[in-house]
Order: sequence, then structure tokens, then C-alpha cells
Amino acid sequence: MSKVNRGRGVLIALFLAPSLVVFTIYRIIPIVWNLVLSFQSWKLIGIPRFVGFSNYLSLIQDPVFWESFRNTLSYFFGGTPIAIGAALVLSLLVNKPLKGRNLYRALIFLPYPITPVAIAIIWKWLYDEKVGLINFVLRSLGITRESIGFLSSFTWALPSVIFTTIWQSLGYYVILLLAGLQTIPDELYEAAEMDGASSMRKLQWITLPLLKPSLFLCFIVGIINSFTTFDVIYVMTNGGPGNATEILVTYIYKKAFTFNEIGPAAAMTVILFLFLLLITMVSNKVSGGEAGGVHYYE
Repeated sequence: MSKVNRGRGVLIALFLAPSLVVFTIYRIIPIVWNLVLSFQSWKLIGIPRFVGFSNYLSLIQDPVFWESFRNTLSYFFGGTPIAIGAALVLSLLVNKPLKGRNLYRALIFLPYPITPVAIAIIWKWLYDEKVGLINFVLRSLGITRESIGFLSSFTWALPSVIFTTIWQSLGYYVILLLAGLQTIPDELYEAAEMDGASSMRKLQWITLPLLKPSLFLCFIVGIINSFTTFDVIYVMTNGGPGNATEILVTYIYKKAFTFNEIGPAAAMTVILFLFLLLITMVSNKVSGGEAGGVHYYE
């Protein structure tokens, strides 16, 4: 290796070193430490004791773990497909040369930058049985005579939280899909029009296939958000009533910092990480590995 190349390598290493050190301290070390704790019994006091796979085996017999896992899946399947579908419709609409479309885009995106805690507080008030705006409107219109306990009912609690999440994430999905729509060449639509293709045909054969990377990205973001959301559910319901809205992340938090069962909490974190990794790999395989870009052929 020449002195020039060696010097260049040293310079690159010096520039990368700070980022690698920070990444190692705040990412790699916590992951490794969490993996170690998943095989330990520790109550935050005293010395951790190695227990092998006991923490993982205890989760198999824990009904709340399975209930929180089912709720997490319901939270994902009940929210993400609807949010992405609605975002697709809205992005197709605001992508057209409508008057005031920039205003519409801003209004759609507006909820996303708001902090989740603020959104949870706002919607918790809207859902309130006594002073909530939603119940007031329903009673005023004669739709219902009595207030609905949106957050205190086993039937309504999870759907109410899911709707709040859809409202918050919708704007972000619209931005992602708009970015994808604007990469599609207009020449393709013009050629399709010359061939007499209808709007549905253009959507089926041009828009959706070339929007596949953006849709896949929305799907991955939806998975990650659904399995890592904490703020909204913790503030709105704290996992209640009962365990109706208890998802894996809130149960992990309670296991660790309410019950001081660090080992099982760490084991659940490992399971959650592996599950997300598996879903991402399968999704990427199903997508054909083309989620990173769009290819055009002449």
C-alpha cells in the first residue's frame, strides 16, 4: 500500500471514529447488555444471577405476554393497512394539479410533527366520556343517548387508540408516497393515454408497480412503529382497561420498571427484535429485493 493510500485510510478512520464510538456506546453495547440480561435474574438490586433460558420459558406460561403479543398484531393489522390505503388515495389526489394542493398537503402532514404525548393528551380529551368532543357531537346528533367509554371499554379501547395512530401517521405515509409518485415519468402516462388506457388501467399497470418501493417502505415503517409505539398507548390507556390495549412495548416497560423483573423484560425485548428482523427479511424477500429503487426498461 502506498503512503498516499495509507494516509487516506488513516484520515477516513479518523473521521469515522467518533461516529463509530457513539454508535457502539449507544447501540451495540445496550443490545449486547440486554441479551446478557435476558439470561439473568435481576431485581435492579444486588448482583444478577445466571438462570439460562428460564426467562424465555417463563414467557411461554405468561398469559399477559401472549395477550400483549396479540394486541400488538391487532394494533399493526388494524392500523397500518388502513393508514397506507388512505395515504395512497390522498397522495393520488394531492398529486394532481388541484387548486390549493400545497395547502392540502400541509394540512394532511400537520399531525405528524406533533409529539406523540401531545397527540395522546388531545385525543384522550376528545374521547372523554363527560367532556369529550366526540361524545358531545354523537349525543347532539342523536346517534347515541349515553356517552361511549372509548378508552374505558374493552370493546372500544384498542380501536380508539388505533384510530389515533392512523390520524398521526397518515401525513408521513402521504409524503413518502408523494415522493414516489413524483419519480414516475410523465411520458409513461402520455404513452398510455395514446393507447387509450383508462385511469384504472394506468393505476394498475403504471402507478402501483412503480410505486412498489414506496409502498414497501411504508409497510416497513408501519411494522416498526406498531411494534415500538409506547407514548400514545401509555398516556391514553396505560395498557388498560385490564390488558385490552397492553402491547409488547408497554408490557416490557411494566415488567422492567413496575415489577422489577429485568430478566423477563430483556427476554421480551430480544424476542421483539428477532420478530421484527424476521418480518423485515420476509417482506424484503417477498418484494423481490427491489424495495431500494425503481427500475425502468425501454
